Amino acid sequence: MMEEKTLLIVEDDRPLRERLARAMETRGFIVTIAEGVAEGKARAKEAPPAYAVCDLKLEDGNGLDVVETLHTVRPDCRVVVLTGFGNIATAVAAVKYGAVDYLPKPADADDITAALLAAPGSKPKPPENPMSADRVRWEHIQRVYELCGHNVSETARRLNMHRRTLQRILAKRSPR
Repeated sequence: MMEEKTLLIVEDDRPLRERLARAMETRGFIVTIAEGVAEGKARAKEAPPAYAVCDLKLEDGNGLDVVETLHTVRPDCRVVVLTGFGNIATAVAAVKYGAVDYLPKPADADDITAALLAAPGSKPKPPENPMSADRVRWEHIQRVYELCGHNVSETARRLNMHRRTLQRILAKRSPR
């Protein structure tokens, strides 16, 4: 485990970024924050951190670009990727880029700390409140909808679903 507790947080959601920074500082981390990919890469190059928490989908690009830069400038950096759109493909990609864990939002500061400080090769505990099947389905539909550029007809075609059925699902709130 690293003695140095420098932490880079790359998150475009300002309230979440500031709340997480304060929580991690109370846990003994020396925190640096960034809003997007460009700023995250710049901060990583200026002072390579021992730890990082990076959002997957940032306004100016993909957080995996920051993860890649972090591992270029500091190969032993332990990175946790956060995302509001969890799916298997992005989780695998995050691990391939060098992330030690992949957590869905909203992630608790205790969960993030545990993931950052976990012994290499240790298995994470199963989630206490896993997503319901309805929520997983909704997340998948939202992800495909986003990948199709918010085109309802294209999304319905790719999901093999009637367009009106999809419109009704998209109009509802997300399930718990």
